[in-house]
Amino acid sequence: MFLDKKTIKFSFLAIVSASFIFTGCSSKSSSGPYIGKRVYKDIPKEKIRNSKAMHRATMRPYTIAGKRYYPTLAKIGDVQRGIASWYGPNFHSKKTSNGEIYNMYADTAAHKTLPMNTMVRVDNKDNGKSVIVRINDRGPFVSGRIIDLSNKAAHDIGMVRKGTARVSVTVLGFHAKIAKTKAEKAEVATVGKYYVQVGAFSRLEGAKITKRKFEMALENRYKVVIKSTDLNRVWISGFRSEAEARDFKANHDLNSAMIIAE
Repeated sequence: MFLDKKTIKFSFLAIVSASFIFTGCSSKSSSGPYIGKRVYKDIPKEKIRNSKAMHRATMRPYTIAGKRYYPTLAKIGDVQRGIASWYGPNFHSKKTSNGEIYNMYADTAAHKTLPMNTMVRVDNKDNGKSVIVRINDRGPFVSGRIIDLSNKAAHDIGMVRKGTARVSVTVLGFHAKIAKTKAEKAEVATVGKYYVQVGAFSRLEGAKITKRKFEMALENRYKVVIKSTDLNRVWISGFRSEAEARDFKANHDLNSAMIIAE
């Protein structure tokens, strides 16, 4: 079979076009930022939102699927351990919880409670790989999972194929910066500890009775302690913010209880 020059030229262009389309539609790769085997170096620079108004809005308690979440500030060196997952194509170019545009080829992640723009290191316990990401979204809202990585970050620690990995998440800095100076490393971005005082007794035995009563009624996430000073005070501890303590009071009809901050 013989082909003239015009036919050969057309066939060549068709093959090149088909090859480009096939490569551009793939969203999986061994490392990022890739689409198929093609490296995209012209990814737009991230537009980071870091205003006080954004932080106020994203630090409010929120409810997902009937569960209440309480965003809380943190300190350098805080570590959390659990399961990481990742999200990509279905959310690419859509808005994140802080109003940015999600770019699955950027080193970002979603976390349920850390402040936006917190910098964290994620260590994959299964293979020893690590990646540093910036928190700019909320999630993952699946039991047992502690962080949702971008597609690129998931590639960097070798967990895309499996989908999840055992990780540790370490706080490195705030406001999109890794703490380097002594002053930055000493920065404590925390609201402190909050307690709800549910009783004060002159006799220790009265405090112990109240302590046992609340221990039987409360969820495991809170502890009941006795603070003995001038009186034997019964405090419920484990609140990560004043808002969480207020919600606890309202939900348990403890209108006369006091919120104590330390």
